[in-house]
Amino acid sequence: MSDRSDVDVREIGESLGKQLLDGVGQVSSRVQEERPLAADVLESDDAYLVVFDAPGVEMEDVQVRFEDGTVRVRFDRFRDPTEAFEMVFPGRGLTLEGHAELPTGDVNPEAAEATLTAVGTLHVEVPKVTHGGEDEHTDDGHDASDEDEQ
Repeated sequence: MSDRSDVDVREIGESLGKQLLDGVGQVSSRVQEERPLAADVLESDDAYLVVFDAPGVEMEDVQVRFEDGTVRVRFDRFRDPTEAFEMVFPGRGLTLEGHAELPTGDVNPEAAEATLTAVGTLHVEVPKVTHGGEDEHTDDGHDASDEDEQ
């Protein structure tokens, strides 16, 4: 009789352990999905470059939008089924989102390009608008060329 109860207790323990891991994994993936992706914003003379971490993402799973001066991304990742293994801890979020506000200035989002690198980062390059032949203005509304004459 004690052999039977030992088996039952062990099975109950294994079942509880699996349920606990499943619950923790689901919470972990939800937290990852709710927390926005961090981004770096870099600037050159011609463009802004926004860099997001994009681990496990394929380019066809990437959505990039530009709204109100902000670059917004969404990654829909998928888990490939592995026949030899069973999922024990589903800790990675499958849908990840992030955004980065660009500094004020004229940009051309229609000409933006997104590139997924081999190391798992997404680079979104948003060109600045160049006003050929037009004077540039300082932030205080004065013509920058007027400053030189004074």
